[in-house]
Amino acid sequence: MRPRHVRASHRNSIILMIQLYHHQTADATPSVVAARAVSCRPMSLARRLLLRASRSAWLAGQLRDRAFLRRAVRRFMPGEELPAALGAAVELAALGIGSVLTQLGEQVAARGEAARVRDHYLDVLAQVGARRLPAEISVKLTHLGLDVDRAACLADVQVLARAAADAGSFLWIDMEESRYVDATLELFRSVRSAHERVGVCLQAYLRRTPADLGALLPFAPAIRLVKGAYNEPATMAYPSKRDVDAAYLVLAERLLERVARREARAVFGTHDLALVKRVRERATTLRVAPGSYEVHMLYGIRSPEQRALAREGVPVRVLISYGTHWFPWYMRRLAERPANVWFVVRNLI
Repeated sequence: MRPRHVRASHRNSIILMIQLYHHQTADATPSVVAARAVSCRPMSLARRLLLRASRSAWLAGQLRDRAFLRRAVRRFMPGEELPAALGAAVELAALGIGSVLTQLGEQVAARGEAARVRDHYLDVLAQVGARRLPAEISVKLTHLGLDVDRAACLADVQVLARAAADAGSFLWIDMEESRYVDATLELFRSVRSAHERVGVCLQAYLRRTPADLGALLPFAPAIRLVKGAYNEPATMAYPSKRDVDAAYLVLAERLLERVARREARAVFGTHDLALVKRVRERATTLRVAPGSYEVHMLYGIRSPEQRALAREGVPVRVLISYGTHWFPWYMRRLAERPANVWFVVRNLI
């Protein structure tokens, strides 16, 4: 056990970093934020620290049970148990908004644990089908034992794909760090060759993603395009928001072109409203109807905008996360945008 004064110092360092992060971005125009980023890059530093924190088992143990952090997490997830997630999905369905359910967890170390995750998702799909919810599921392959037994992981994903089809649902395969991209895409192609109701996530910040998208397009794939939320070196991923946004738009246009020919399902996973606006404008130029592509956002973020998009005819789904292993996921959410960090700060000071 670390001494109390060390634990207090560590926590104070985190608080100071979060406050610095907000101080550099609060009440600033985008141009001012960009100028500050060039001069001292506090946002990049904060993001790197938060992403490193997401991989710290010690820090998770220190902070996971703290009341202030648990209060903050409730903004982004309705609860730790499946009934809370299903209840949120019911409420969203009443508003004309679909959902994507995901149990938090990753990088399991035992086959038995992976099998329990598979069985949990089978139960989720059974309940979704019984309730006729407009809900899909999203899984991380390392949560299903990719690192333990790749063949067993593939078999489990095949089982889930069949169950999703039987339930009238859909299976999404999430993307993790860049070291898992090849294995994830290989597994997706294997499952997609036998099942239509399965899709995969691609991350716009990775330099390799344009080539990966090109290799997948012949499969008439379902693609959920996100910016990316892991700590990657600049050789692997674009470090600046401007470059990531530019890459996102190029990829989005390629997907929309396929949607116009009914050769892909395009999902744009982002809370960046300016980016959503530009994607919609490009869709209009390509004569892609608003109902032909989707926007996915996280539970608790931009809820009014989610409802507004749905009223305008854009299919919207909300990613509902639940489970006890929320610390790594929550640190990555904090790293995504200053408003999330400030929400925690308000609970600290």
